[in-house]
Amino acid sequence: MTGEAKPRAFLNVERSASARRWKARLDDQRTAEAISQRHELPEIIGRVLAARGVGVDDAEAFLNPTIRTLMPQPSVLQDMEKGAARLAEAIVSGEKIGVISDYDVDGVSSAAMLALFLKAVGSSCSVHIPDRLTEGYGPSLKAVEGLKAQGAQVLVTLDCGVMAHDPLLRAAELGLVTIIVDHHQAGEILPEAYAVINPNRQDDTSGLGYLCAAGVTMIFIAAVNKLLRLKGWYGETRPEPNMLQWLELVSLATVCDVVPLKGLNRAYVTQGLKIMARRENLGLACLADVARLKRKPDTYALGYLLGPRINAAGRIGNAAMALTLLTTQDKGEAAQIAQDLERLNRERQEIELAVVDQAMIQADNMLGKERHGSVLVVSAKGWHPGVVGLAAARLKERFSLPSFVLAEDRDGKLASGSGRSIPGVDIGTAVRGAFEAGLIVKGGGHAMAAGLTVEKERLGDLRAFLEEKLGPQVAAGQDRALSIDAALTAGAATLELIELLEQAGPYGTAHPAPVFAFPAHRVLYAAPAGGDHIRCTIASSDGKRLKAIAFRAMGTELGELLLNEKQLAVHVAGRLTIDDWSGARVPSLHIEDVARVS
Repeated sequence: MTGEAKPRAFLNVERSASARRWKARLDDQRTAEAISQRHELPEIIGRVLAARGVGVDDAEAFLNPTIRTLMPQPSVLQDMEKGAARLAEAIVSGEKIGVISDYDVDGVSSAAMLALFLKAVGSSCSVHIPDRLTEGYGPSLKAVEGLKAQGAQVLVTLDCGVMAHDPLLRAAELGLVTIIVDHHQAGEILPEAYAVINPNRQDDTSGLGYLCAAGVTMIFIAAVNKLLRLKGWYGETRPEPNMLQWLELVSLATVCDVVPLKGLNRAYVTQGLKIMARRENLGLACLADVARLKRKPDTYALGYLLGPRINAAGRIGNAAMALTLLTTQDKGEAAQIAQDLERLNRERQEIELAVVDQAMIQADNMLGKERHGSVLVVSAKGWHPGVVGLAAARLKERFSLPSFVLAEDRDGKLASGSGRSIPGVDIGTAVRGAFEAGLIVKGGGHAMAAGLTVEKERLGDLRAFLEEKLGPQVAAGQDRALSIDAALTAGAATLELIELLEQAGPYGTAHPAPVFAFPAHRVLYAAPAGGDHIRCTIASSDGKRLKAIAFRAMGTELGELLLNEKQLAVHVAGRLTIDDWSGARVPSLHIEDVARVS
């Protein structure tokens, strides 16, 4: 029996500059037409929704996700009611609360939300954010003992804790009541804690495992708030806080932690962006100013402008700066910290480029000319631990393989770092398996990102383990196709079209932004920009032009094609955006791929 014929490649592109086959994203035009007709939407919006699996009956709720309809009852999460009740009790009785959070955007945003909530309800907390270089990720014995020494009676861990067995056992010995609020994958045996709130613990059936820590924290503080209301805690002198004000922090964390934009996450981001546009959080407003964000905030602004600047504090500075930025009520302080983070981010970019260059050489040598291998694990002395996660992301983008970049300590005995994955390959489970097998000192994470520490002499064993566990998943997803939503010409890429497409947003993980192909366009101008990017202008046969940029394209086949094939017709594919850098709002294309015209 003969199998079905393979669909024809979009524009006949079987192998592009990035070694991908182009294909049409939408298989069934009928669903797109039905969505457009029933909901009176433009045809392009129907196409975008149908191509992403949105059904005719689901389109309205998908386009207008609300917190009211999607926020779950606390009881659906294991230990949520128990943990919320204990924190509410601590607030009412005046117990001292200590907090340990992660140093990334998700952890800092979670800590800022809890700190702001506690202040609003007449309580407070002492927050400890570990130093990436001296303490590493998660609760440490020193942090637990330090908070106890400050008088803490209740300990809340945010975006960490679910794998911190020894430190939290010590917390219990010291008499601390621990509430874990996390989202990283958990082992079968949970740490010693009063409550472990984590949709990714193995016995949780909430179906909310796609949330980031800030998303779980929002449900947590909402549950605490409800209990305080029932206890009669609020009144004229202590009004109930408006919980929606902190959605901008949840949306920031959701985008920056690269979790799927589905379900409750869509409501978090959609509503959070509206609140962020009001510029009520002084720190985020000042950070937007130094980042020269003049337009209404969107997911790109969160992920590529604001997020990296906040992360810079934890990567090469002090994450407490970022926490202060997000919680301060002093405009002068917010402006100064924003400037400091801008400086740190520039330093981070320089450090990152050096590490990426060396990591790329190692990766090339490891794969060889035949490109054998399904997982990249590279390491070296002298690499800054604060940028290894970013370097792993660059390797993942370049080679389309799950990638780990590890910084070796001065003694050359341990290597610590981060991994980033490709769709369909779960590195969090693999890292947890490596820990349970005794191959690594510590580690954890989720499907798309993970961290670990390994003895250098076990690096070979770790590589072999990851190849065995992840190889089949990588092989299953080796069809490196680029999905195209539609073909356009430069003249059709208008501001009106881009604003129309925003109706089907926000876009992000699991809800990708539309990718358009521009057939047989000439590259009129192309030149390096900002280190490893390429700016260019493409034009259609009628002479209409479109500004474009290919990020991190220098040294790649894609970049070489743009730089060396000027005036020749090529197919260009990418995402449309609005460029307002110079003050004028003009359409722009973020190039994802290029192919020669066959």
